[in-house]
Amino acid sequence: MKPKLLLSMLAAFALLAAACSGSDSAEGDDGGSSGGEAASSGGLAVDIDAMLAADLDNCEPAPTGDPIKVGMAMDFSEVVGFVDIPGSKLVPHVANLINCIGGVNGSPVEVQVEDVGGDATTAGVAAETLLDGGAQFLIGPPFADFALPILQATDGKVPMFVAASTEPSLADAANNSFLVTFDDDGQSRAAAEWALDQGITRAFVFTQPGPYTGTNPDNFAKVFEAGGGTIVSSQTYVWGGDTDFSAQVAELSGILEDNEAMYSAALAFQVTALRGQLEGAGFSNITYIGTDAMDATGIQFEDNNEGIVHTPHVNIQPGDRNDMLLASYSAANGGEELESRGFMPLYVDSLLLGLQGIVDCGCTDSEGIGAAVAKIDGFEGLSGVITYAGTNGIPPKAVPIVQIVDGKDTVVDTK
Repeated sequence: MKPKLLLSMLAAFALLAAACSGSDSAEGDDGGSSGGEAASSGGLAVDIDAMLAADLDNCEPAPTGDPIKVGMAMDFSEVVGFVDIPGSKLVPHVANLINCIGGVNGSPVEVQVEDVGGDATTAGVAAETLLDGGAQFLIGPPFADFALPILQATDGKVPMFVAASTEPSLADAANNSFLVTFDDDGQSRAAAEWALDQGITRAFVFTQPGPYTGTNPDNFAKVFEAGGGTIVSSQTYVWGGDTDFSAQVAELSGILEDNEAMYSAALAFQVTALRGQLEGAGFSNITYIGTDAMDATGIQFEDNNEGIVHTPHVNIQPGDRNDMLLASYSAANGGEELESRGFMPLYVDSLLLGLQGIVDCGCTDSEGIGAAVAKIDGFEGLSGVITYAGTNGIPPKAVPIVQIVDGKDTVVDTK
């Protein structure tokens, strides 16, 4: 993410610390297996490898069946525009690739995008516009503030994939609402287990009470203590705002032994600021661990980031399938590079999961599609293996543990 964009996000982030965006699969570092297979009753909706190999200048005959209509209710404001804007660009490109290889069972895929405007009122209006346009399933924005009005508009009858959210309260299979990511409980549990695996027995957390900013550190502390560790301090701060941690450092100076882990849902620049101030106080052996917010706000580009640990959704490597897809978009769009690369597979999988529901149910009505999605088991997408069967709409996805090593993201474990 570009520094200019990071700065423009701060005010909105500080005001809206509700449910945030929010993996690498255990199958491989590219966030999914290479087979592109899905456990389903109706066969594979889209052959991902064939889709990636599509040549938009040399397509198969255009599909002639009734179009499959997909609606994207996206937030283009500074709150989450850094993921929703590129996501809303990539999904139509993927639809073009799918149509280039013959569509889905002979039907073309059409994508309509509406901006919710960063406002709860207009979010419902955007959803109604998409539904009036015939959308058979929706891809929604990350924040609960805007996703919940959309769910009111769908009345539980139209499936919605909340592409980049880790907020567990948004998942409700009975209401046709599905996360595509691991949730906050999953990522904080993985971080705590990893810290314990490293032999770390002492930790401290930075928290701001509430969803995401409080939920993640609270659950980390619970899991860490259950595993035999000790939480030596819990510090409060302003998420997205504070960079002066002198008061917290002064208190911690009388507590720390310089062998602890620090965990928070803080943004990247906040973690490196805190690290610098603790190092200035003589603490140079702290292990800093954060959430997917670190990846979203550019920990890879921060100074003094070596050794910092975080839990991104996908660790994209040169030449892997996600890298190929993003290169395909760039080639088709005058060299444009999309922001928030690690979040893009979540938007694509949202599309692919809806299409898989259509193939599995052999139907085109939204309620039938939702019922089929709720039964998906072992879908191998671009962000990892996704299962909804037996869940409430939260896929039990693997969580990659990524550490900055020699200046680069490196997968050190998967939980």
